Order: sequence, then structure tokens, then C-alpha cells
Amino acid sequence: MANRYLDTNLLDRAIVFAVQAHHNTERRGKGFPYIVHPLEAVEIVATITADQELLAATALHDTIEDTDVTYEQLSTAFGKRVADLVRSESDQFTAGVSEADSWHDRKQAAIDRLTAASHDAKIVAMGDKLSNMRAIWRDYRQKGDALWQIFHVTDKASHEWHYRGLAAALSELSDTFAYQEFVRLIDDVFKAQS
Repeated sequence: MANRYLDTNLLDRAIVFAVQAHHNTERRGKGFPYIVHPLEAVEIVATITADQELLAATALHDTIEDTDVTYEQLSTAFGKRVADLVRSESDQFTAGVSEADSWHDRKQAAIDRLTAASHDAKIVAMGDKLSNMRAIWRDYRQKGDALWQIFHVTDKASHEWHYRGLAAALSELSDTFAYQEFVRLIDDVFKAQS
């Protein structure tokens, strides 16, 4: 049986762009290249959709937030839809306020944005959030509550509030395996807290 042709040009370019944007950066506290996270997020989103713009946005989802890449660069290289999806996944930082001090407000704003986001933006976010939750689940099984010390906010209850808020915001995707895995992992990590 012959493979069906799938035009992956946009996704291929987005992956190369993301690899270059995240070059020489490490996933916080993990000891492996940062690019592993966006690639895992792409794999997750591919279980929901074959839309190449959504997959490209997923590969690029941390470029505005975590690198020197701008919205304008993404829009020029990949189009407005992709750039808008990436921007919708980016935390908004307040100048002069530390990440720890702004954490709750940033996470609440992200939950609010995601609640009001388009279906497409929620799909991109699902890849990111499930990849993050998988990492937390793995690390929690190895380190227990010591895990929370690698974050700007070290209170486990705050992380539970954040992830349960994300799950509520993404509930429109509840019929997907990705969402169901996300909720299962949240329940497993935070079961003693709930």
C-alpha cells in the first residue's frame, strides 16, 4: 500500500525555525534540549488534527515567549493565522515585576484567554499543556513534592489551581484522547491535595 501524499512544507519549515530559535537552550531542570518540548506538543496536536497551520503554530508556540522571535517575524514567515495562534499561547509579562511575583496574575490571564480562545487556539494549547503535564507527572513520580522547587512558584496547591483552571478552559476538547490524558495526569499528581 502506497503512502498518501501529505504536504508538510509549512510544518517542516516551522520545525526548522523552532530548532534554530531554541538553539542551545535547555528545558528548565530537565537536562535535555528545549526543542524536545515543542516537538512533543506537535505529536500531541497531530492526534487531534492534520491542519498544517495548527501543527506549525504548535512547533513555534514558545518562540515569542521564550526567544527573541517577534510576532512580525512569524507573521512574515508563516502567515497571520500561525502568528496569531502563537501569540495566543504566549504569557504576558509585566515590566519590573518578577516572574514569581507576577505568576498568579499571568496564569489567571492565560486561563481567561484560553477560556475565550478559538477552538484552533485551544488545540494548540492542548499540545503545550499536555506536554507540560506529562513532564510534571514523570518528575513528580521521581521527586515527589521536591519537584515544585524548580519552579518560580513552589506551592503545589498553586500549580493544582493552575492546571485545573487550564483543564476547565480546554474542556471543549474533552472528547479527545489528549484532553482525557491531561485530566488523568492532573488527577494523579494532585490527588493527595484535592
